[in-house]
This record gives sequence, C-alpha cells and structure tokens, in this order.
Amino acid sequence: MIPHYDVAVVGMGIVGLAHALAAARAGLKVVVIDREPAARGASIRNFGFVTVSGQARGEMWGLARRTRDVWAEVAPQAGIAVDQAGLTVLAHRPEAEAVMQAFMETEMGEGCEILTPGALARRMDCEGLAPFRAALRSDHELRVEPRLALPALAAWLQQEQGVAFMPATAVTGCETGRLSTSRGEVRAEHIFICSGDDLSSLFPDVLARHEVQRCKLQMLRLAATGRRLATPIMADLSLARYEGYAALPEAEALTQRLRKECGERLDAGVHLIAVQSADGSLVVGDSHEYGASPDPFQRLEMDELILDALRESMPGYAAPVVERWIGFYAWSPREPWFTEEVLPGVHMTLVTCGAGMSSGFAIGERVVAAATNNSMKGAA
Repeated sequence: MIPHYDVAVVGMGIVGLAHALAAARAGLKVVVIDREPAARGASIRNFGFVTVSGQARGEMWGLARRTRDVWAEVAPQAGIAVDQAGLTVLAHRPEAEAVMQAFMETEMGEGCEILTPGALARRMDCEGLAPFRAALRSDHELRVEPRLALPALAAWLQQEQGVAFMPATAVTGCETGRLSTSRGEVRAEHIFICSGDDLSSLFPDVLARHEVQRCKLQMLRLAATGRRLATPIMADLSLARYEGYAALPEAEALTQRLRKECGERLDAGVHLIAVQSADGSLVVGDSHEYGASPDPFQRLEMDELILDALRESMPGYAAPVVERWIGFYAWSPREPWFTEEVLPGVHMTLVTCGAGMSSGFAIGERVVAAATNNSMKGAA
C-alpha cells in the first residue's frame, strides 16, 4: 500500500524540520524524508547560535526575531538545553565603536545597549578578554549544541507532534503529489523540498537560476580553560561582515582599516564567533570560501587565521584545539533565502546565507502557511 500524507518534507536539516513543525502545528499529517540516517550537513556543523543582532536589516532581522522565539518555546519541550543566551560584540577600534553607535540608532538596536569596559565587567568575567573600547550587548540571542539539538528536535517531532520519518531514504524523483524514493513511492498533497547544498538531485535548473553555489567553512573546538563565557562573543571583523552592521555607512571606515591591518582575514572570510558548550569547550570560527564545489580539505593556515582573530579578542581563552571540521551550505549572491513553487503543490525552500538556524522556523511557518492556505482557497 502506498503511504499517503498531507505533507512530505525532503530534508531533515533545520529548514526541513521547521517546515515539518509548521505543518504538524497546522494539524497536517507529515512525513520527513532524508537520504542520511540522521542530520549530517550544515545543520549540525554550525555554532548553534541563533543570531538576531547583525542579521540584514528588514526581512531577515524580522525572521530571526521570530525564529528565536520559536527556539525559546520549543527547546524546553524537546529537552534541548540552551547553553548560552545573549550576545556580546567587542569593539577594539574606534571605527568599530562608531558602527555600534550607528546600529543603536536604528530599529535593530531595540533590546541592545552599548557598555563601557567597566560596565561589562560588572555583568560578566572580562579577565580573558583583550582590552576593548566598548561592547554591544544584546539579549535576543540563544545558543544550543547543534549536534544534540537536531536529533532531539526530530525525536520530539516524532513522539509529540506525530511526524513520521523516513531516514536513509533517497528521493529519486518528484512530481505533483508524488515522490519516488529508494523505499518506494510516497504520496502527499504538499511537498516541500529543503535539501540544503544538494545541488544536483532535485530541480537543479531551479537552483542554477537562483545562482546557488556552496560555501565552505572551517571551524574549531578548543579545550576548556576553566573560564565561563556568559554570552557568545563577536568582535570588529564581525561588524564588517554581518550585514546588519556592515551595510551601515559607518562600516566603510572600519572595513578600510581592517583591510590594512588584517586583509588576509578579510580575503578568507574570517571573522570571530566564539560560543561555549556545556562542557566548557569553546567552538570558534569561521572562514568562508565559495564555489560550485569547494574542495573538502581543512587547511591549517585558515585555522591559524581564525585562531589569530581569537587571540586578538580573547587571549585568555586560547587553548589546544581538540576538534576541527569543515561544513558546506547552500549560498547565493542573489538573495539570503528563497522559496519557489517548482511544480503545482511542490515547493523548494533554501536558506542561502548560512542563517538556517537563525531564520528557519520563521521561514517554515511562512512557506507552509502560504502553500496550504492557497491550496485550500483553490479547493473552495
């Protein structure tokens, strides 16, 4: 007997699970299909850092705010620990402080504040940090351990939301109302393809039209130093990279100075993000290389650029590297995300800026609501 569902989701990364959650909450019968036995891609190879401040002004910032709220709601229900909350961005250069001041004058500064070194020291241990001029503090963010959070989220969706899963199942074909898989045919009224950086299996012509490539990143885990980090940390390089800051006119002077002082880091797409896991280890990164098929090799010189950024801002947290990895995610120069109805009732959704953890839940809600509401209107 051919299984039939209201909704079939292809891909069990965070964007796919977000679509499944939205559909299940709408009372729909849902199945999630993935060629891997568990999430193995970008959704578990990232910081687990749900970032609001710094997302591109406008739509992405709004999507991140909503996604953060869903994470805060779902995490305790799914048994997912929130290891850190908030964000601290250090300004070492006067140009970086000017970017922070400009940011605070926008609507994105809501819920944020700029603190002097002394004021920050009263909030958190600053002993391991390098001298800085000011710090931007945000209360919006939260951080989970992605390699634990994704399987916990999937288990909760299955056990408490009634979502079915077909892991280790390759989708070999798709048409309206039907998927061909390595385990037979699956039928569904609505199909959502959330296949991440798989650029060749399903509708490669659509991906080519959106100019989707891959971004390769390198990340590191450092041994625990005994210090506790109250919030994730960013610094000057992040102010020149994250679009919510970097698009401000004041960021141009910062970028010019960084180009003179550490242009190699800029060329490698290196900026500092440091988050702390429950065991006290520090996840730091990252770098960015773009192409249709970036090589899979970890380069020590790239790791050293990341560690240089860490030592510049957080010398007291420098420790032996205990783990290294690379990740790949779908990237497009055209847009941070897109959804397209590639066939009647078949929607493809990709986050193409590396912000799936920070925007996926809100995007899933939007896409599923639009697709299912439109079909109901059509039937009426």
